[in-house]
Amino acid sequence: MDDHHDFGDFLQARRALITPQSAGLRGGGRRRVPGLRREELAQLAGISVEYYQRLEQGRAKHPSDEVLDALAEVLRLDRVEREHLHRLARPGRKDRPTSGPESDRPVTARPELVRLLEHVRVPAMVLSDRLDVLALNPVAKRLFIHGASAAPGSWNLAVFLFLAPEAREFYVEWDRLAADTVGQLRATAGRHPEDRQLARLIDRLRAESDTFHRLWSRADVEVRTHGTKSFRHPAVGTLTFTYETLDLSGPERQRLVTLTPVPNGPTEAALLLLTTWATDSTVPAARQPQDA
Repeated sequence: MDDHHDFGDFLQARRALITPQSAGLRGGGRRRVPGLRREELAQLAGISVEYYQRLEQGRAKHPSDEVLDALAEVLRLDRVEREHLHRLARPGRKDRPTSGPESDRPVTARPELVRLLEHVRVPAMVLSDRLDVLALNPVAKRLFIHGASAAPGSWNLAVFLFLAPEAREFYVEWDRLAADTVGQLRATAGRHPEDRQLARLIDRLRAESDTFHRLWSRADVEVRTHGTKSFRHPAVGTLTFTYETLDLSGPERQRLVTLTPVPNGPTEAALLLLTTWATDSTVPAARQPQDA
């Protein structure tokens, strides 16, 4: 990934979202570009137009913290977006283990994590920050039936979301989840611009999914650690969970995700049924709705 090109693209995309009126400027006549002009942003940030143009074109390297903070203020960036801006401006380069996520070797969940999942009663999984599914506990395999039989690390949630036709039926809030997923991948790309596997994943999704390509071009950055998600299971209907995402220590860049059923609703009963199936080896992984 071209760090300075990504930096310029991010500035340009954020600039297009700020209207002159919201920035305290007069709109004035017809405008050829959405949002602020380069000279308007430069004026508000207290830098020269020429210098800002060089920043956006990737020709000015190592901008100061003061310049980045001024740009972030004008662009109204939140905490995550500010960190992303600083990261793109000065990408870190440090030695990493050859078996780490940036190499082409497969990444697996630690055996201790796999054993931990076996004792979690709600659906739980270990993901890489590229959204590769590294491990699922038994009840999560009954929930995520589309990837339950895949080898660890071979099923990617972003690929399934954007390229599998059945994903739009499975995820109730598909549009919201699609935008969040692109934002999370962009944040990961900002943190690890040297990750070859991530670069190939993004290139594939941009080439094969028009929706992903459109959302990627918006340059949104997202870090979601908790919230709610709903799924349409072919056997038990719609299930709604609150989720928690916990980043795990270590160089492997893995996270533990748990899904807890929303209380006092049908999800608790449906999850109980899935849990029963998960412990009963005689029950097939995917039942028909009439069996449920």
